[in-house]
Amino acid sequence: MATLLTKYCTENGYINTPVQKGGISGVPGCLEHATMIWDVIQRAKSEKLNLNVVYLDLANAYGSVPHKMIQLALRMYHVPEDIQVMLDYYLSGFCMRFSTADYTTNWINLEVGIAIGCTISPILFVMAMEVILKAAESSARPANLGGRCSMQP
Repeated sequence: MATLLTKYCTENGYINTPVQKGGISGVPGCLEHATMIWDVIQRAKSEKLNLNVVYLDLANAYGSVPHKMIQLALRMYHVPEDIQVMLDYYLSGFCMRFSTADYTTNWINLEVGIAIGCTISPILFVMAMEVILKAAESSARPANLGGRCSMQP
């Protein structure tokens, strides 16, 4: 299912692969980003140019994705209803409990987080991030960089 969902999203242009690189099979990811940044830093050093680099690390990224965000992404990208139902069923089964030497809690259903190591998780994460990126893009304004230069969102 992960392969089919990834193919469906990429072939229909639902994932902006120049922006979203990790989690998409066949699209260079983190290593490519690191290499590009390293090359730019080296060029700036050798040409004595100013350079600002911002690193963004999403702490507990997979564990922070609300299931409702995944459901929204599945609807937004017109994933077939039967696949949506299967994934809703899968996500509704996420639960946990805590134990100590003296006590164990009841099982608690989780409404946030996707399983690391599950083959479907990368594309679900990418789809959820794409919803956020599209929302940010639609509300962003061009940035004035001074003079006649501006940067589109």
